[in-house]
Amino acid sequence: MPNVGKSTLFNALLKKQQAFAANFPFATIEPNVGVVPVPDARLLKLAELIKNSENLDSLPPQLPSTVEFVDIAGLIAGAHKGEGLGNKFLSHIREVDAICHVVRNFKDENIIREGSFDPKKDFEVIETELLLADLQTLEKQKSPGSTPDKEAKKKWELILKLKDKLEKGISARKIELSEGETELAKEFHLLTAKPILIALNSDEDDLKNSDEIEEKDAEELKVLKDQVVCICAKTESELAELSENEQKTYLESLGVSNSSLERLIKKAFSTLGLMSFLTAGEKEVRAWTIKKETRAPQAAAAIHTDFEKNFIRADVVNWKKLIEAGGWVNAKQKGLIRSEGKEYIVQDGDVLIIKHSA
Repeated sequence: MPNVGKSTLFNALLKKQQAFAANFPFATIEPNVGVVPVPDARLLKLAELIKNSENLDSLPPQLPSTVEFVDIAGLIAGAHKGEGLGNKFLSHIREVDAICHVVRNFKDENIIREGSFDPKKDFEVIETELLLADLQTLEKQKSPGSTPDKEAKKKWELILKLKDKLEKGISARKIELSEGETELAKEFHLLTAKPILIALNSDEDDLKNSDEIEEKDAEELKVLKDQVVCICAKTESELAELSENEQKTYLESLGVSNSSLERLIKKAFSTLGLMSFLTAGEKEVRAWTIKKETRAPQAAAAIHTDFEKNFIRADVVNWKKLIEAGGWVNAKQKGLIRSEGKEYIVQDGDVLIIKHSA
């Protein structure tokens, strides 16, 4: 919805005013894009380990994984018919990999309510608009008639199956599809097929009870708790202006230990089906972004495409075990480093050394 704090939250994510936040509907028309680092405490610990074990004068650079956020203007009821510039905004949503619904859960009545009522109703309105837009997409598809083309027939059967479920109010992401159907369905770029995360933009006083709020709202919204995060965009925007020590003091005064932005970024990363493996050396300590269930050669390609083609093996150790051992030399002497081949599925938190041919 408009005026629920999307641009304020986006600005806090970027730690600077890149988006234009204003107290009137449709202040955002063109989408704003920002690349945000994923908070990762492992990097500093590994950098300290490398500095000490390699006798360096300073910590090696630390490079975290990133996630790209797109600030898209608010939708209103009737968006699928073009209400409130809906068609334009829906096209922006079609280009993203996952949708973060920002829903209003704060009480400040000085902020205009543009069709907003409560988190559940607002979420349902937007989901309905996306669902109706998907139905329009499917209705544009033409029947193949009595063609002997088996692929065309399969595609049409899938279209009918999707339409039937969508007409019953079932989002595309909840429709059970075979592997082949899932591949075919990608062609339609359905909005409700995208994974979702719900950001409850709440009052500052609610942050200390965020766990209970997330659980309650997840039940009401009929989603998993991992798909909900309680935030206060106004507080996060103010925190962005403070030093690290001042942020810590401010959060403690609210009865919380960590910024809800960190949880939002991490949950967004997970919602996209992503994870990180790590490399640690004198040159840099770095988190590399890969899809979950990625095998070692494909993970190596994240570092350099030639590494996949010329992959021989990967030396692997869990980041905690590497730190406990006190460095690479000790970890090797203790037999903690495993040699893994092409079938190895990389785990989150693995530290890798890729062996490849020239």
